[in-house]
Amino acid sequence: MSAPLQEWGAAADRAELAVLTVHGRGQDPAFMRETSQRFGPAPVRFFAPEAEGNTWYPLSFLEPVDRNEPALGRSLEVLDDALGRIARAGFDARRTVLWGFSQGACLVSQLILTAPRPVAGLVVFTGGYVGTEPPGPEEGSLQGVPAVVRSIEHDPWVPRNRVEATTELLRRAGADVDHRIDPGDEHIITDEACRTATELLVATAARVSSG
Repeated sequence: MSAPLQEWGAAADRAELAVLTVHGRGQDPAFMRETSQRFGPAPVRFFAPEAEGNTWYPLSFLEPVDRNEPALGRSLEVLDDALGRIARAGFDARRTVLWGFSQGACLVSQLILTAPRPVAGLVVFTGGYVGTEPPGPEEGSLQGVPAVVRSIEHDPWVPRNRVEATTELLRRAGADVDHRIDPGDEHIITDEACRTATELLVATAARVSSG
């Protein structure tokens, strides 16, 4: 499935990285664009699809996978299609970072854990894999992929234990995960999370440009 992609950031011919940007439930790409303005400078271009009705799937991500079908499957197809279009714009998977918040972070986690690929990096803000059964990516399938995982201890929608379980799955697959859960009970993105995401983008851009 295909969805329009909003774009912003460095010009495509000057960007070192693409960022596939996935918004949360009840949000849209404008929210992610606003959040990206809290990042520091980085040579990246953002690409953001928009969910139909601003929701990627209908129920909680903690429900069994089949209860969120067929919307979940269609939404994963939207991300796959977006990655293909980003590749045609000049950024293959090794030059593309996946970034999601909330429901978008859950969708990004589900995509990378059920269909691992050598992406440039992951930024997972308050989310985790979808369903009651953890995915089982092959050991080494995400070897060396840098990842930032951030959440809030008592987030009203995303339990801490699911974030921690997702981090463990990423690490088993070989990802290099920077994991942190801050105290609080709000559904927010902290300034520290934005700073750390910027550090990942800058370091990854430098690695890509030198390689």
